[in-house]
Amino acid sequence: MAPRDVIWRPRPDDLENSNVSRFIRRHDLGTAARLRERAAKEPEWFYPAILQDLGVEWFKSYDRLYDDSRGLPWTDWFIGGRLNIVHNVLDRHIRDGHGESIAVIAEDDAENATSLTYAELNERVCRLASALDGMGVGVSDAVGFYMPMCEEVVIGLLACLKIGAVPVPVFAGFGPEALAARLNDARARVLLSADATTRRGKKLELKPAVDEACEAAPSVQHVILVRRGAERVTLTPGRDLWWDDVEVMSSPTWKTSEVDADARSLLLYTSGTTGKPKGVVHTHAGVQIVTAKEVGYHMDLRPNDTMFWLTDIGWMMGPWEILGVLFHRGAVVLLDGAPDYPTPERVWRMVERHRVTHLALAPTAVRLLASFGEQVPKAHDLSSVRVLASTGEPWDDASYAWYFEHAGESRCPVINISGGTELMGCLLAPLPVEPLKASTLQGAALGMDVDVVNESCESVRGEVGYLICRNAAPNMTRSFLGDDQRYLDTYFAKFGEEIWFHGDWAIVDEDGYWFLTGRADDTLKIAGKRIGPGEVETAAVDHPAVREAAAVGLPDKIKGTRLVLVAVAHEGHPPSQDLTEEVRRHIGVKMGPAMRPSEIFWVQALPITRSGKIVRGVIRRVLAGEEPGSLASVANPEAIDQLKI
Repeated sequence: MAPRDVIWRPRPDDLENSNVSRFIRRHDLGTAARLRERAAKEPEWFYPAILQDLGVEWFKSYDRLYDDSRGLPWTDWFIGGRLNIVHNVLDRHIRDGHGESIAVIAEDDAENATSLTYAELNERVCRLASALDGMGVGVSDAVGFYMPMCEEVVIGLLACLKIGAVPVPVFAGFGPEALAARLNDARARVLLSADATTRRGKKLELKPAVDEACEAAPSVQHVILVRRGAERVTLTPGRDLWWDDVEVMSSPTWKTSEVDADARSLLLYTSGTTGKPKGVVHTHAGVQIVTAKEVGYHMDLRPNDTMFWLTDIGWMMGPWEILGVLFHRGAVVLLDGAPDYPTPERVWRMVERHRVTHLALAPTAVRLLASFGEQVPKAHDLSSVRVLASTGEPWDDASYAWYFEHAGESRCPVINISGGTELMGCLLAPLPVEPLKASTLQGAALGMDVDVVNESCESVRGEVGYLICRNAAPNMTRSFLGDDQRYLDTYFAKFGEEIWFHGDWAIVDEDGYWFLTGRADDTLKIAGKRIGPGEVETAAVDHPAVREAAAVGLPDKIKGTRLVLVAVAHEGHPPSQDLTEEVRRHIGVKMGPAMRPSEIFWVQALPITRSGKIVRGVIRRVLAGEEPGSLASVANPEAIDQLKI
């Protein structure tokens, strides 16, 4: 890979006042590199140390840190301990006199904003917890979420956790079949939803999908609906209730349940585009520790900070953001809408209006906002922003630079993290006390013993290899729901049960900075060389006419595989044969003649998941003339029609 220069260095405040700098000083570690190393190799020191530093409270302390007698895939943590996430993210703040601090800010499609203090949030959480308990929902019972990103998402999440129930978030853009599959798999007893939502000024009815899904999911006994402006709603007697009616009839106080450290806290479904959805099982202790650790040390969120992560409750980052921010007594900002509606200023207006300190956008969202020009963010006061963040897909340097320069005014670090639903957290994540290069993930997330290896599982540097993890961590999934073998096949079949194989391509440069280049299952083998699609896509968007690109390989009788690029042009650069040849030559110059795409297809948008990931498998199958497979996780299925050439 081409050498990159350092573009950001820690500020005095980062070095003196950040959460991680405090921890480094407290333990006389000297450097962040030493912290990463010790955290990965000495769990017996690291986890007790951060629990004390972060102030995680237990109802009963654990007897033993972990038990790995059954091997890495089945490691148990915090044996004998009892706690509850809600005690740490809500109850203790009320107890300590912080009830008037802002906890939640939610904006709808029309830019109407509502807010909840910690005291207001607590009362509404108690009321819903009381109602769920009255419906017979208790410890380990699953509760489905099919909701827009409104304040009730936070209330519902905490109410379930408070009584020991297990939230099952599902993206509200999924169809009834996909929703029913998840409800059935989880055996959900209650579904939290809304009658409708609004997107780009158009009312989208959710209740019809709810009704159809519930017909196919007989475990659902009750549906609780938020009123979001549907013109006509038919309630099923004995099953459907309005959320506000439920709250009014319920108790404003409710005791938080004490649960075992390994009690289920979340059941998250991965966003694969084919096959049966995989239910990823997480625990109270695992989710508590990873969200507190990552939002605290990596994101450096402090009390009264405000985080706006453009995400959805159906994606891991939704619960991660909510629980991590509330643990540190910050305010979480939610958007039930689009980042460029009603105008391209939407995100920047929200940052200015709510004095956002932590702004997080995926590369796809940044490329969209960048297409409107740098004058749009410059017209707004973004001085409140202290940290930028991102996840979801590899960056290209040009988009990263735009984000760094215009969203963060060239003064804020980009905390670019990468992990997965099955981790409820990160394998790689920067710390704000070390320099950054463009597009980097900097190094290991704290506590993770990561490496880049070749096919023989030998460490490699300066070349693309597989991203792996050599140790267990409390946040790793407790298998897939009802499918232990699939869990083992997914993460441990390639290198054995002592190595977590994550499925990403990564590279560590000559200075020790880590980068991702794409998913290993998207690997391209062109002219005998294996490359990740991200490398080709980065070269493509380096051309000033290309806004976004997806690289896939199609069968070729002569070459075996031919490289094909699907691209979105910037405004003012109409696609043409001349532009196609110019972009092909540009990629050839950047990557070598063998890597010039055989074809370039110009489209208006790339098909992506709600979390902003390009669905290359769908693109590849459609271009090959095959059926696209399940489209349940695709946020914009209309984009697929443009590929049917």
